[in-house]
Amino acid sequence: MADHAAYHTIGDQEDPANPQSRIQPAAPQFRPSITPTPAGYYQDSSYGAPTPQTQQQGGVANSPYQGQGAPTQEQGYFPQPARSPQLQYDGAMGGLSSQMGSMGLGADGSGTVRAGKKKHRHAYHNLEAPAGSSQAFNGIPQGDVNPTGYLDTNQPQQMAPGHPYAGHNITPAMNQFPAPSGSAYMPGSRPGTGVGMGSQLPAPSGPGVSPQGRVDPEQIPSIPRSRDGPAQYYLDHIYHTMNQHLPPPGAVPFIAYDQGNSSPKFARLTLNCIPATSEALTATALPLGLVLQPLAPLAPGEQPIPVLDFGEAGPPRCRRCRTYINPFMTFGAGGNKFVCNMCTFPNDVAPEYFAPTDPSGVRVDREQRPELRLGTVEFMVPKEYWAKEPIGLRWLFLIDVGQEAINRGFLEAFCDGILGALYGEDSVIDENADGPGRPLPPGSKVGFVTFDKDIHFYNCNASLESAQMLVMPDIEDPFVPLGSEGLFVDAYESRSTITSVLTQIPKLFSDIKNPEPALLPTLNAALAALTATGGKIICSLSALPTWGPGRLFMRDDQKLHGIDTEKKLFQTEHPGWKKCANKMTESGVGVDFFLASPGGVYMDIATIGHVSAQTGGETFFYPNFHAQRDGLKLSLEVKHTVTRETGYQALMKVRCSNGLQVSSYHGNFLQHTFGADLEFGVMDADKAIGVMFSYDGKLDTKLDAHFQCALLYTTANGERRVRCTNTVASVSESAVDSMRFIDQDAVVNMIAKEAATRMTERTLKEIRSALTEKTIDILAGYRKAFSGSHPPGQLVLPENLKEFSMYTLGLLKCRAFKGTSLSVQSHRDPAGHPLNSLSAGSEPSDRRTYTMRLLKSASPLELGLLLYPRIIPLHSLEATAGFPSPETGHLLLPPTLRASFSRIEEGGAYLVDDGQVCLLWLHAHVSPNLLEDLFGPQCTTLASLDPFLSQLPVLETHLNCQVRNLLAYWGTIRGSKGLTVQLARQGLDGSEYEFARLLVEDRNAEAMSYVDWLVHVHRGIQMELAGQRKKEDSGDGMAGLRAMGW
Repeated sequence: MADHAAYHTIGDQEDPANPQSRIQPAAPQFRPSITPTPAGYYQDSSYGAPTPQTQQQGGVANSPYQGQGAPTQEQGYFPQPARSPQLQYDGAMGGLSSQMGSMGLGADGSGTVRAGKKKHRHAYHNLEAPAGSSQAFNGIPQGDVNPTGYLDTNQPQQMAPGHPYAGHNITPAMNQFPAPSGSAYMPGSRPGTGVGMGSQLPAPSGPGVSPQGRVDPEQIPSIPRSRDGPAQYYLDHIYHTMNQHLPPPGAVPFIAYDQGNSSPKFARLTLNCIPATSEALTATALPLGLVLQPLAPLAPGEQPIPVLDFGEAGPPRCRRCRTYINPFMTFGAGGNKFVCNMCTFPNDVAPEYFAPTDPSGVRVDREQRPELRLGTVEFMVPKEYWAKEPIGLRWLFLIDVGQEAINRGFLEAFCDGILGALYGEDSVIDENADGPGRPLPPGSKVGFVTFDKDIHFYNCNASLESAQMLVMPDIEDPFVPLGSEGLFVDAYESRSTITSVLTQIPKLFSDIKNPEPALLPTLNAALAALTATGGKIICSLSALPTWGPGRLFMRDDQKLHGIDTEKKLFQTEHPGWKKCANKMTESGVGVDFFLASPGGVYMDIATIGHVSAQTGGETFFYPNFHAQRDGLKLSLEVKHTVTRETGYQALMKVRCSNGLQVSSYHGNFLQHTFGADLEFGVMDADKAIGVMFSYDGKLDTKLDAHFQCALLYTTANGERRVRCTNTVASVSESAVDSMRFIDQDAVVNMIAKEAATRMTERTLKEIRSALTEKTIDILAGYRKAFSGSHPPGQLVLPENLKEFSMYTLGLLKCRAFKGTSLSVQSHRDPAGHPLNSLSAGSEPSDRRTYTMRLLKSASPLELGLLLYPRIIPLHSLEATAGFPSPETGHLLLPPTLRASFSRIEEGGAYLVDDGQVCLLWLHAHVSPNLLEDLFGPQCTTLASLDPFLSQLPVLETHLNCQVRNLLAYWGTIRGSKGLTVQLARQGLDGSEYEFARLLVEDRNAEAMSYVDWLVHVHRGIQMELAGQRKKEDSGDGMAGLRAMGW
């Protein structure tokens, strides 16, 4: 396929062969002036951002506390003692040189520049990227020269022409994508990311070296820096999917402009330049994979996904490989033929789809054909694609009314959450609306079932004065007494009836309190109600279901932890639950579970969660649930589950170019045999799937590598569609080129998904060893093959994998894989209830299984936060932070901190968010003024704070307004979990153990610190280079894991 004229105009430049053809990079409606931020930011002049006229009056300039009766402070909320010397990392760094002798860290970008005639073979990558320095400091200015970029995060964020985020990686590889002038956007060329250690350091001088000759820890690769820079850049810039192809970090919000290659929000390749042979890929030790999030949410201002209807004929497809029409298919014979970009097969163009081509080979109607211009589109499909008649989504709520649910307040909180999800806080709902005022789309219906030892069905028909309850005592062979049509009603026509019944349910069962719920019979009854139509089940549970068929027992035993049989705790062997999950998936039914574990009791998530995982659903887990603290979080997550984009009866197929083949899938789905389509009962906007590829031949460097994901599903409003996501990558003979275009977030995501998949097959020790070996393999492969010019004692990191070591360390420390500490820490929650989550080091099997399934379905955004949380100090916020900029309207964000206790200052207050929980950690000596400004005048000590606080009170103080704005913003850039605040007061709250766990750069339990981890990895690399590294086939099983895909 030498002629690529059919998609010459995908870029935003003018086509020399067709001067009249030009695609605007972003129409005004697709390019908002700012990256959208939540509505409702407080900007009232009484407590808003200070005006420039604010003067310093005996305190800090522009202090928000002048004139509010607060005492004047010279250093904000801080006490005067100097910072502790332990905050300089001297101990860790001091031991580093003695351990390693001579070691250097340097980000490297070395590699040969391709010849001119070969560069035109590539789709869009700039292979002439500037090479990194091989000096010990990697080009960091020394002496009196102030370093640029990330070394001083307090410098004004100005995007000057020389700034590393002033431009982008442009792809001049093919002449149809000319590179605009200006400096290239190179995350790999960020200054200040290299560091030299040990005897190779020059004479100590400059801002990066301490007087003792030790290296400043600021020079170690930092995830907060790698996020803050791009986040600032993409506030003002749009990501063009063809002109630039190093995607933004997964945890950074951005606006994408689709130019024919799908947005990274939908698909991320681990390598955006693919080696032509399997041998070249093996030399890098990197996985070749694709992370797919087919229904990913779009940011406000982004172009909506077009929906195209080709009638009964259906969308055009390749007759050989069945690939759907896309921007990379070329047309010939005057428009009568189109050549498949996957298999290069020439197909006849149907008469109804025919259009002539211009002299350059481009269809004359290209600009009017979204499927030929955009990388992500949806097609309406004819009846031959239907499994059953598509109708609006049926929502069935299964509500646990057992003893624990009533005693802990979980039942009332869940009913309130359903009401909030269906009707919101407004008393009036526009029944004709189709948007925020009406969470459920037209055609959707809801039904309600409660259960304990019996199953209770509710008839909420709008014609009834009050709801009718029918009890099903026969749980051995349950059926639906109302019939599926009588059970489901329109949520807005029957609003008064539904509101009444959900309000009365907690009172109705308050005197019954059956302690043993019968869950599996309830699920089977729900399946019977939804078999004919498909739908979504939302189920609450607060106790181990020990009644009726499918009863479960306590399986978790501390004696099983750490041994070979532990992996049996992470999977179910119950035939009844497996049969139920299979039937649900085949019927197009999915389940979301909301599991509350009062006191941390065992819930057997391995068995219960198997149903949600296999059907494409999700499990929300609340260990040590307390209604006052967790009720708001529960309500937010129920609402998110109902309102996010959801499809059902879904099938997925991934196709790739000749020379490649799909080798494995990783995620939560059902696949009957290898090679078969993936089946989902439901698919929602937060779910991601990992696809691994292998070679079945050699790729042609004259052609690009193409990938297409086709998701066939029924929308919530009852339309049968297929969503096509098209991704393209260049092909190179040299793996050096591939190393320049690595998507670090995709690599980490694929490794995490495969590691989670292996948890049911291998021991945790084997998986931890395999993760360690994989990290060493990747960095040693780069060191061995692509950076031989560096001194032997220097650790050289690829430019786009500088933070990879920290992410893998975070993966080793996450709850799924972490080791077990011998110490046991017992404590109680603020209400005095004992907590069974034991120690900071041990993990119950429920927590491990929950995290395992979370990893398998996590998007790059959710996984990035899970492995490395974001932390901001509240005591030292700039006066303007947390308020929209008066010039641009952007919310001004403070820089984030590294996740290490060395960055925690005495008297400080910190927000820590890992996408699952948001902690507000308060030092024991925190300023009373800060507490008063944050929580109100009655709160001046830690003991006076409400331990069950879940959100900040609304106060007209500057700090309170700042923090609420930041929390509102964070709530829009995380995964599926609702954002509420949980207090972690030093020395008072059990959540302080969670805070310590989130400091992933520190040594905790049996896991290493970040510095120790780099030392360990470097030792492994040196042994590999010296040929002394042992790769045994027995023992820890590392070689076996590598043989299984790593």
